[in-house]
Amino acid sequence: MSTYEAGAGRRGRLLRLGEWCARHGVVVLVLWLLALGGLHVLQSAFGGTYSDDFDLSGTQSGTGADLLRAHDPAAGGTGAQVVLHDAQKPLTDVSDQVGEVVGNLEKLPHVLSARNPLPSSSSSSSTALSKDGKTAYITVRFDVNPTSLDDSYLDQVDTAVKPLRSTGVQVEYGGPLGELARPETKDFTSEAIGFAVAVVVLLIGFGSVIAAGMPLVTALVAVIVGVSCLGLLAALTTFASVSPTLATMIGLGVGIDYALFLITRHRQLVMDGDDPVRAAGRAVATSGRAVLVSGGTVVVALAGLYVSRVTFIGKLGAAAAVTVVTAVLGALTLVPALLGLVGRRIDRLRVRPPVAEGGAGAGVAQQGGWHHYARRVERRPWWFLVAGAVVVGVLAIPLFSIRLGHIDDGADPTSFTDRRAFDLVSSAFGPGAIGPLTLVVDQRSVPDADRSALASNLKKALTDVPGAASVSALQPTGDDALLVGTAVSKDAPQDAGTTDLFKRLKDDALPEGVSGTAASGYVTGTTAAQEDFLAIIAARLPGIIAVVVGLAFLIILIVFRGVLVALKAAVLNLLSIAASYGVVVAVFQWGWGGPSLGVSGTVPIESYVPMMMFAIVFGLSMDYEVFLISRVHEAWLRTRDSRDAVAHGLEITARVITCAALIMVSVFAAFILSDDIVVKMLGLGLAVSVLVDATVVRLLLVPAVMTLLGRAAWWSPRWLDRVLPHIDTEGSDGSSPIPGAGSSGASGR
Repeated sequence: MSTYEAGAGRRGRLLRLGEWCARHGVVVLVLWLLALGGLHVLQSAFGGTYSDDFDLSGTQSGTGADLLRAHDPAAGGTGAQVVLHDAQKPLTDVSDQVGEVVGNLEKLPHVLSARNPLPSSSSSSSTALSKDGKTAYITVRFDVNPTSLDDSYLDQVDTAVKPLRSTGVQVEYGGPLGELARPETKDFTSEAIGFAVAVVVLLIGFGSVIAAGMPLVTALVAVIVGVSCLGLLAALTTFASVSPTLATMIGLGVGIDYALFLITRHRQLVMDGDDPVRAAGRAVATSGRAVLVSGGTVVVALAGLYVSRVTFIGKLGAAAAVTVVTAVLGALTLVPALLGLVGRRIDRLRVRPPVAEGGAGAGVAQQGGWHHYARRVERRPWWFLVAGAVVVGVLAIPLFSIRLGHIDDGADPTSFTDRRAFDLVSSAFGPGAIGPLTLVVDQRSVPDADRSALASNLKKALTDVPGAASVSALQPTGDDALLVGTAVSKDAPQDAGTTDLFKRLKDDALPEGVSGTAASGYVTGTTAAQEDFLAIIAARLPGIIAVVVGLAFLIILIVFRGVLVALKAAVLNLLSIAASYGVVVAVFQWGWGGPSLGVSGTVPIESYVPMMMFAIVFGLSMDYEVFLISRVHEAWLRTRDSRDAVAHGLEITARVITCAALIMVSVFAAFILSDDIVVKMLGLGLAVSVLVDATVVRLLLVPAVMTLLGRAAWWSPRWLDRVLPHIDTEGSDGSSPIPGAGSSGASGR
């Protein structure tokens, strides 16, 4: 069977699927509603929890933590703070209640130890009690990350600290325990705002209330189904806390876009005389193939995150991919079902004269506004190319000063207990006290006679370390296998000064202290683990970029059979991503408008945000790339006139792409209202990237480059054309195959 026959067979299956769903709309709708309700009930009953826990085995901080767990369990595990403050009296006045609370905490499940911050009978001072005696912190160590526990555990902690709160002492939770105590937001403001803007855009763009509401309804149903599936998967494996928000964000964006692409094609076919069932089937057979290719590209890009070899990052991609898959399924089945149900009534409730694609089946010589615009680009392609490059270049400038890091609790809203704990500890002990670095020296291989010399050398090496507010004396564990101490930075955990101190301790001070012996030194703890995680991400980001770009290049090459078209897509997508990176750096790291977005001060760029943005943006960019270039390619196969093909493709798709982009931008931008700084970053970055991609890239750079390339854009070597599989995105709707589709005609002969 030839490749064209195979493609025609697949188109036929999609045609039959679309027509069946349109004829049996009630059945399809009921099945989706049953899936919606059933999965939601199952997720509520059996769904898992989300936790920012990642495996760093093999790193020096991971090795140090393993040593602590093995030789000093009470000092191992995950540390968190219970911060105490009384503005009226010193905490020594409630020493009995402090002791009771420490005892209560020690009895809780998963607690390895809880350290009393008040001076003991054998010591007149304590490093966990402020000089004025009004602020202190209980260090609690858990055998699991507290963020993986549920709200019932937090109730037990609240009960444990009740004796102090009853005396008027302010009690706040810091670190991972504070993250567990963050209020669970049931506020759907972001989604509501995104939906409201989408409704306005759809009404203005397409003029029909029913047509405007259909993409929103189908996307919402698909996202709820996808998030429910994600909740069930979370019972089997751990996903990051940002996963459901990320999945919702991506699912809504692509779900509305995919439905929009299908509905606009369907409406044009109905206007051209098809009955609604046939039109729905043909829309699925044509635009539905573009949806499949686009959705597959997004999933492939997200799967590329596993190249990082960091499970935490890979699972973020997998979480987003779940709703992308359900969005594709919703577009291919639920959308034609609703189109079949509404029939020709789709334009009955009008707010303006209804419009659709602009004549998908018409000839190339259109005379619309976008056609004239394309002709202007054709006459002066270099002007448009330079203008677009300048805009992207200016936006990308801040990228060159990007600093990756981990955002600490000081950036959270003051309504969060971990932010209040951060402020209390920073004020009383210095900003570094909330994220101390634990020093571990393994001296098991050092003879007993040499251990005093080792301790002396370590003391000397750890004295006056630049950037350290204090370094405690290293104390032996109970089995004398390890020496353990604490270093406190002069700076907050998210500041560059803490990163520099971590590197000095790991690379200079500890190696100097153990030199000449068989001992090994490690820097561990939560802050050290975050620094190691950052180093891993920074080292593997280039690999992620290379893999995702390579996969996208290959997909475009297979679909459109043009080497330069695929190369152009990869390069221009890189430009839009660079621009979005630059805006994120300017807003969050430079502070240009950050406070107005609810960000306290300037913050580094969360270590995994660029990686996530790259995979998501590169995948989403292919939506518009496939939608635009497939129409250009369709006209090229029909006429072999490259310039007219560009004008035709731009006229047919520009309004739909612009409308779809505005909707996706509104959905992403609405998530800037989230209290989570990482969600704010992703929301802003994705909104900017889609806006740049759909305007500067698709309306300036792509037509300019395609015009300059001319026929050469579709060239590919004969041997490559024979080797590559054939994927036809919108070549035929099952009624009138385009001559040359599925042949090697795309090679530019």
